[in-house]
Amino acid sequence: MALEEYKRKRSFEHTPEPPPKLDPKKGFRFVVQKHRASHLHYDFRLEMEGVLKSWAVPKGPSLDPADKRLAMQVEDHPVSYFHFEGIIPPNNYGAGSVMVWDTGTWEPLKEDYSDHTKNRADREKEALTMLANGDLKFRLHGEKLKGDFVLAKMRSRRPGSKGNEWLLIKKKDDAVKPGYDIDKLDYSVLTGRSMPEIAGDTGSAEWHSRPASKGRASGKNAWLADSIAKHDRQTAPEPLAEQLSTAKSSGGRVRTSSSTKSVSAKEAKNAKAPKNAATGRSSKKKDSALDEVKGAVKQPMPRQIHPMLATLVDAAFDDPDWLYEIKWDGYRSVVFFGEDGKRSVRMVSRNQNDQTKDFPELQSIADQLRCRNCIVDGEIVAADESGRASFSLMQQRSGLSGNGKRRSPDRSVFILYYAFDVLYLDGYSLMKVDLEDRKKLLARVVQPNERVKVSEHFPGDGRTLLEAARQQGLEGIVAKRRKSCYIQKRSREWLKIKITQRQECVIGGYTDPRGSRENFGSLVLGLYDDKGRLIPVGQAGSGFTQASHAQMWEKLRKLETKQNPFYGKIDSPRSVHFVKPALVAEIKFTEWTHETGEGGIKMRAPIYQGLRTDKDPRECRFEVKKSAQEEIAKAESGDVA
Repeated sequence: MALEEYKRKRSFEHTPEPPPKLDPKKGFRFVVQKHRASHLHYDFRLEMEGVLKSWAVPKGPSLDPADKRLAMQVEDHPVSYFHFEGIIPPNNYGAGSVMVWDTGTWEPLKEDYSDHTKNRADREKEALTMLANGDLKFRLHGEKLKGDFVLAKMRSRRPGSKGNEWLLIKKKDDAVKPGYDIDKLDYSVLTGRSMPEIAGDTGSAEWHSRPASKGRASGKNAWLADSIAKHDRQTAPEPLAEQLSTAKSSGGRVRTSSSTKSVSAKEAKNAKAPKNAATGRSSKKKDSALDEVKGAVKQPMPRQIHPMLATLVDAAFDDPDWLYEIKWDGYRSVVFFGEDGKRSVRMVSRNQNDQTKDFPELQSIADQLRCRNCIVDGEIVAADESGRASFSLMQQRSGLSGNGKRRSPDRSVFILYYAFDVLYLDGYSLMKVDLEDRKKLLARVVQPNERVKVSEHFPGDGRTLLEAARQQGLEGIVAKRRKSCYIQKRSREWLKIKITQRQECVIGGYTDPRGSRENFGSLVLGLYDDKGRLIPVGQAGSGFTQASHAQMWEKLRKLETKQNPFYGKIDSPRSVHFVKPALVAEIKFTEWTHETGEGGIKMRAPIYQGLRTDKDPRECRFEVKKSAQEEIAKAESGDVA
């Protein structure tokens, strides 16, 4: 395929993709780019004839010969696309995030997979002949992919076939890996970033997916902000059977009640469980009602659930077909209630670790569930004195620091559980039930109190909710399609939009690189305390382009020193090399987190944004947030300093 097809599908003034430019050099390079577009797939590309011959591989390449991967041949790409990693904006062909998953060299093989002895030009000519004949045999020398492969064209006769179906198959050799799992290698060989990190890095590309809606009520933002600030104001719902019956008689429409009463951490500790706690009784009337819920399937209660995960995107949006809710910054937890007929709660983490004994105070959830048995998905959250979720406090409560080290849990930290989905109820799987209907069932199953809440959702207005969440100092929001079913993996039907912070930090060192990345892996960052000591606050390895990475390396080399500029030891799994503290970097991150028993803090999810040449390193200090109202009052009274 010529480059005309590539050019026809793309608008280069709107996309960071490279425009096509024929390369006269003949090369044997290959690249595999993980591409989250309308569907997640892997783009397999071989350099020939000065272009990249390309195939879209839905499940990705495999080192297991038993895996015969479908590969759909697509248009040739320019060789300048070889190292492209970033974001293709909406309204452009292939819109989505792109990762350089693997790269290296390749060589064509003979029919019996033996090596060629001919010169480079003749070998490429034979490779093109094999490609034309639909049987290309080759060997890969990549970081992740090695050994012999074949691309075999399928002789498809199915209706609608475009004749571009191939199979990518690994041949038996020393590089074979039975049971190969491509998901375990979700990192870029160029930058070490994951797909969510690439998608969330605004430095890759910036755009607006759609214009802001007009005609909004002027007071809506204030209403939403107030609603979020008082997110734990709820009353107990009607019994499940009665509400399901009401839903039937009213054509499926059921209104859920939600009132308001702010509960601080201190008040919640002293609160008592309501006398009218759920009894857990269930009836045949409930079962028959659930049987008529579209998508509900009667089946035994599963013992294991892999939580549905949201895909990170760059911006909020408004859409009436989506529901929006707060992204709670805590620990994901699936609650199993009523297993084997027992009125007990079992809590399991996203990674299938049992959390039950870690949070004994949440066993009271059992008293708040109006059912015989259920599986609920939600988040364990630690609340500060204002009732706001804090990941830093969550780490203190669990006794787990960000570097994985254990310490004594702080039981004084108040925690609660926010339920946002129900997956199983009284003998019925709800995973194929629409999200909107699952939300209605959840509101009737969970009776809220100081320890368990139902996470509120807001229809259609994502941008306003994000701004309201930003004003309240929350982590971000999650957008979920109303009609989405529950699938046990990451999905684009759930999207997360994070709110981040920025900080100027001193660069005091760097770590060794990983994989094929050269020169350095991450920057070691610090801030000065009030005693003039440079305190380590984290490490940033993502956010670089190839050019900025190379430029940074040149600066780091000139500043290398054997003297540790930091106060204390650097906690890093990789070797640290020190530099003179002369450079200031702007860093984007999500939150300050407590990482040590001594109260030290670090940045969570730091991303490099660029150097600040206008900042003196000594100006990079810890900033303590102050009350805006108090500072305004002082300024108005004349105390401006």
